[in-house]
Amino acid sequence: PGARNAPTALNTDSDGRFLHDYALRERFEAAGVDSDTEVGVYCGSGVSAAHAALALTLAGYEPALYVGSWSQWSNHPDRPVATGAQP
Repeated sequence: PGARNAPTALNTDSDGRFLHDYALRERFEAAGVDSDTEVGVYCGSGVSAAHAALALTLAGYEPALYVGSWSQWSNHPDRPVATGAQP
């Protein structure tokens, strides 16, 4: 609950290279990340999450990578899940 979506495809330019650190920082700030925000990244299987963690690091953040990603989290019905628009 409270997760924000930041597709990894938008971390790179048309040549497939990571955007400049300032552009990545602007992108993540627009998603609600700031220097006081603890950031954890995950995806469906872990591959895109590793990419996002690198992009956040290039932008000057210290993200935590949840290696199990959504596949592991959602495999336990006792864990919280939120769907739909988030405040």
